[in-house]
Amino acid sequence: MAELNRPPAPRAFRYLLDPIFLGASCLFGANRFFLKARFGSRLPFLRSHWNDCYLIPVALPLLLWIFRKTRLRSHDAPPTWPEIFQWTLLWSLLFEGVFPLFFKLGTADWRDVLCYAAGAALAGYFWNKPGSSAASHSPALHR
Repeated sequence: MAELNRPPAPRAFRYLLDPIFLGASCLFGANRFFLKARFGSRLPFLRSHWNDCYLIPVALPLLLWIFRKTRLRSHDAPPTWPEIFQWTLLWSLLFEGVFPLFFKLGTADWRDVLCYAAGAALAGYFWNKPGSSAASHSPALHR
C-alpha cells in the first residue's frame, strides 16, 4: 500500500529535448530570421538584446549534454544554480570583456550581461522550480 502513495521518481534532464531549450531555440531563430529584420528598426531591443536573453537557455543544455557524453558531468539533473551562475559569469566575461578588449570581436555592453543574467535566472527558476519532479536539488539524481 505504501508503494501507491510514493511520489513519482524524479525525471532526468532531457538536455536537447528540454522544453526550455526547445522554446528558447525557436524564439532565438524567430528573432534572428524574421522579427529582427521586420521590426528591428522600430524595436531596438529586438535588434540589440533580445537574443542575449537566450544565451543560457540555449547554450547551457547543449554544453551540459556534451559534458555528459564525454563523462565530464556525472549526473542527469537539470542545470544546477552553481552551473548556471558559473557559465553566465564566464560567458559574460568572455563575450563582454575579453573578446572585445583583446581580440576586437564584438562590442562590450553591460546591458548584454543583464540580458544573459535575466535569461539565466528565468531558465534556472524553471529548471529548479520548487516541487518540480526534475529539480536539480533532488538527491535521487545525484547518485
